[in-house]
Amino acid sequence: MSRRAVTAGRRVRLALAGAAAARAALAGAGALTARSAGAPWRRVNYAGRPVTLLGGPALAASATATAVLGAPVGTRAAAALVGAVSGLVGGYDDLAGARPEQARDKGFAGHLAALRAGRISAGAVKVAGIGAAAAAAAVLTRRGSGPGAIVDGVLSTGLVAGTANLVNLLDLRPGRAGKAGALVAAAGLGGAAGGLVAGPLGATLAVLPADLGEQVMLGDCGANAVGALLGLRLAALRGRASRAGLLAGVVALTLASEKVSFTKVIEATPGLRELDRLGRRPS
Repeated sequence: MSRRAVTAGRRVRLALAGAAAARAALAGAGALTARSAGAPWRRVNYAGRPVTLLGGPALAASATATAVLGAPVGTRAAAALVGAVSGLVGGYDDLAGARPEQARDKGFAGHLAALRAGRISAGAVKVAGIGAAAAAAAVLTRRGSGPGAIVDGVLSTGLVAGTANLVNLLDLRPGRAGKAGALVAAAGLGGAAGGLVAGPLGATLAVLPADLGEQVMLGDCGANAVGALLGLRLAALRGRASRAGLLAGVVALTLASEKVSFTKVIEATPGLRELDRLGRRPS
């Protein structure tokens, strides 16, 4: 059997492991949802339907665990760090950010306004936590030394933190963040670091039906964790120019989100509109 076939087989097994772990975690989340302990995670979605944010921890845990299993040896600690920290601080924002006093602290402008008022928003805690984890991951996966290594570190930090945030910005309609995450993960399966996203791909696809069915939401916990792992995969690309271009795209989309509604753009764009609605319940 060729080396390529062995590698492909291993990534299929990782994807299946991610899917199995996610389904088991979702079953646990379903049991918890009906109990009082699940109450803080209950929400009403954009269509007025009751959902639970416990889909987020289920996805974050299964995606992170299988990302560590599939990551190259030198990237495993970084994968564990960015997946776990992004999931934890995202979960904190899911819970603390729902408090009435945090209602206006949305987006970078909201976080800055809270700081000017002498408050630290839950979102600011999340941004700081993900940023610190991304910077630490850049150190753990550094390449060489000198000015080039500094540039690589900045690119890695930006890609991990920026992609974590961007995937979360897409979690405004059922399945949107999951579809985007799955597409990026599938595109990143090739190469030496492709195993890093095989498990998260399987986990995301396993959670997607419950997300599309409006039973769960990914929330900050799930979207940030998957996004951070995808960013780590992008940071492993060889070409510095490619990584810089991707980071520029992530930054541009993030800045645009402060002024433009992604939902309005998607609804007005043929192809994107149909993909976004695929599998969703009528609103």
